[in-house]
Amino acid sequence: MARGGFPGGGFGGGMGGNMNNLMKQAQKMQKDMEKAQQDLENKTIEVSVGGGAINIVATGKKEIKEITIKPEVVDPDDVEMLQDLILSAVNEAIRKAEELANSEMSKITGGLGGLPGMF
Repeated sequence: MARGGFPGGGFGGGMGGNMNNLMKQAQKMQKDMEKAQQDLENKTIEVSVGGGAINIVATGKKEIKEITIKPEVVDPDDVEMLQDLILSAVNEAIRKAEELANSEMSKITGGLGGLPGMF
């Protein structure tokens, strides 16, 4: 009689095929994630604030590519308003880029949290 053994002929005896499949799936997921991250660099989102006074274009990687300011919003006596509009537009662009990135990654991970950081 075998002592301390596991069914299937020892530790992990029946798991070899499953482990190989898991590794292949993990490698495929990693490749898919790398491609998605590259694709995010090419995807852009556009945000407009102040009734179109300020427009921001950002990539899915949260890089600001363009800021457009309508001349009529530039008031030397109210620089604070312009600063607030720019700040609001940039923060909204980053938020939308984050949403885009999360959406693209969840397509690959199936919504499993924490997986992107594992690779």
